[in-house]
Amino acid sequence: MVVSQNAIASQVGMEVLMAGGSAVDAAVATAFALAVVHPAAGNIGGGGFLLLRRADGEAAVYDFREQAPAAATPTMFLKDGRYSSELHHDSPISVGVPGTVAGLHTAWRDNGKMPWRELLAPAISLARDGFMVTDGLARSLREVLPRMKRYPASIAQFSRQGVPYETGDPFKQPELAKTLERIAEREARGFYEGETAELIEKEMKALGGLITKEDLRDYQIYRREPLRGSYRGDDVLTVPPPSAGGVALLECLNVLEGYDIKGMGFGSSAHVHHVVEALRRAFADRARWLGDPGFVKDMPTEKLVSKEYAEALRKTIREDRASVSSPSTFEWPAESAETTHFSVVDARRNVVAVTYTLEDGYGSKIVVPGAGFLLNNEMGDFNAGPGLTDESGLVGTQPNLAAPRKRMLSSMTPTVVVRAGHPWFVTGSPGGRTIPSTVLLTVLNVLDFGMNPQEAVDAPRFNHEWLPDVIRYERYGLSADTLDALAARGHKVQEIEQQGVAEAILVGPAGGLIEGGCDRRSPDGAAIGR
Repeated sequence: MVVSQNAIASQVGMEVLMAGGSAVDAAVATAFALAVVHPAAGNIGGGGFLLLRRADGEAAVYDFREQAPAAATPTMFLKDGRYSSELHHDSPISVGVPGTVAGLHTAWRDNGKMPWRELLAPAISLARDGFMVTDGLARSLREVLPRMKRYPASIAQFSRQGVPYETGDPFKQPELAKTLERIAEREARGFYEGETAELIEKEMKALGGLITKEDLRDYQIYRREPLRGSYRGDDVLTVPPPSAGGVALLECLNVLEGYDIKGMGFGSSAHVHHVVEALRRAFADRARWLGDPGFVKDMPTEKLVSKEYAEALRKTIREDRASVSSPSTFEWPAESAETTHFSVVDARRNVVAVTYTLEDGYGSKIVVPGAGFLLNNEMGDFNAGPGLTDESGLVGTQPNLAAPRKRMLSSMTPTVVVRAGHPWFVTGSPGGRTIPSTVLLTVLNVLDFGMNPQEAVDAPRFNHEWLPDVIRYERYGLSADTLDALAARGHKVQEIEQQGVAEAILVGPAGGLIEGGCDRRSPDGAAIGR
């Protein structure tokens, strides 16, 4: 089974599995197809994480997170001494060195069975020959085009001379097809060296960006050990720093394990309150401690994901009152109290969870002229600048400040739950800093509330990030009584349209049933299996 945010990409991955490919083969083919058919987040100009759990129990994380160019500095997002959100999130200097191609290639080299070129062939064909624009893609492109006006190559790529595509139109991307051909022919070198690298550097120089051919040449991926935890007897595998998502997930699960979440009732004020209090503490720890492990040497990761630490945190949570988040302290007074994800399972029960991103929808909005792909704006995931933490949610703590060759902290949380030694549940989501809460809620929905995967990803969601100190909840997701009871506890609430797009698979034993859950918050997704 393959579950992704685009039916065409899911079908591409499924056909690889039917041809005898491995879960990693299918993941590679799906990822490159998404780069063509889901340009808001599918990418070759971004980065992410791939979590592999093999049927024999071996597991690995492929960290292909973007990293800062050599010219990056901690104060690079300040203009005349003041923080500039535009520089941070919406400028050429917000582009990090892409990691997707290197990460997919390394995972394939270690675990693939099918030829590399065959895995890229569907994406090349989709880019060269085109595919039909769906209603979801047409609406997405229409919305983003005004924000692309500064970049002629982007308008040329994603419109008909400035006129938005309509549902049913053929959509061809010949320059992207040529770039994919170079990657198919030369593997990772087809992106990080030669013509593609030269085109990236040329556009960066023209716009005032920082990436050079040397930055591309020097990019490397890391194979990391997964973070391992447990919840009510099931083992949980997820990703370590430089993603903070895995730490947050395990920290929250450990805290919540001490409560009868099922007995509280789904969507009750008690359920929401306890999840929020766990998230509040996990996000404060993220700001205080976490960053690129190559630069931050004193991260207490083992402590943060320990049962003992969770027990201490539970003592600071009041049943009847919300805690207060403050940018001036990380201490808790003790009381008597546009990313995309896809999941893959092959016939041998090897499972892969991949979350990768351009950061914002369509990343920096910059298409590389002559290369046909979007660049990320992932430098926006570095902290704003030294000492800039405030109540609005701006964070300026030391561990995640920009520096040359440093990886920015992520929230991506691809996760596999293992039961009785066998992979049982695989999930993940896009959504920036909402990712850990989306994954946490999806896991709780299955493990505590007994939902099937589709119910688990359809269920309403909410989020808390320490700062700003507010619960954001999906429209109609919490009842009026629940909202009143949360307010009585001292919580502030804010309604939002939607949160995340989880893609989940519940895995039976080899030869048994596999159930997929495709999040209908994304109009074009599909779970495809056999």
